[in-house]
Amino acid sequence: MKFPTVPWLVLLLLVSAAPARSACRELDVARGWARPAYAAGVDATIEFFGHNFFQITSSKGTKIITDPVSPGFYPTPAVAPHAVTVGREHPNHNYVDIAKNKPLVLRGLANYGAEWSKVSTTVGDVLIYSVPIYQQQFGNGVKGAAFVFDLGPLCIAHLGDLSHKLTEEQVKAFGKVDIAMIPIGGTFTMPPDTAREVLNQLKPKIAIPMHYRESTYLLDMFVKGYSHKYLNKHVMTFSKIALPPPTQIVVFTPWQMRDYR
Repeated sequence: MKFPTVPWLVLLLLVSAAPARSACRELDVARGWARPAYAAGVDATIEFFGHNFFQITSSKGTKIITDPVSPGFYPTPAVAPHAVTVGREHPNHNYVDIAKNKPLVLRGLANYGAEWSKVSTTVGDVLIYSVPIYQQQFGNGVKGAAFVFDLGPLCIAHLGDLSHKLTEEQVKAFGKVDIAMIPIGGTFTMPPDTAREVLNQLKPKIAIPMHYRESTYLLDMFVKGYSHKYLNKHVMTFSKIALPPPTQIVVFTPWQMRDYR
């Protein structure tokens, strides 16, 4: 299936507002911004609650949740994030009421999903910006949003419900991704074979599959030929200096679910 191409001018306008200090953006590296030497220690903690729902915690304690899923699909955690990102206006992705502390809500789409919304802001010590993408709905390509989280040492990308290979402009907008949360389920997102092509485009050190309903069949297709490991837990810490060479796939077990491997 062919998806419309995000117009390059629209893409530029939507992502160019990210501050120049971003460690993720290749554009900023080209401007001569040098990355510091990184010290040992935990740079990020990532928790997986199922589907596209993660919590990212920075080394300074800033908490961000992504695409929170409505109750009934997975066990519902108690979370109190500083910010929530929403890449698709659907109950499986936009249950922002899960956070009772009234966090900042960052929506990648406007007008009920009809338009892209420019997101570029700093929450605590984390720079967050959106990248416009297309997702799939009943066989048609519709607007969606991915998000990039610049934690200083680590660059983390949540690819939302991405359903296609990236354009050259999108690859540049994501920048030098260390950790990618990538959908592999097909139907509403890209299937495993396309997801593998996107891995080759972004070349993250770590890839975390999502949006596949814990299908071992889809996982087996996705991880084939890659270094990979299965966790019997929902949480893992990451350090910039301890990341493996590209690309290792890490499969999380969703919170309060038994290891399905």
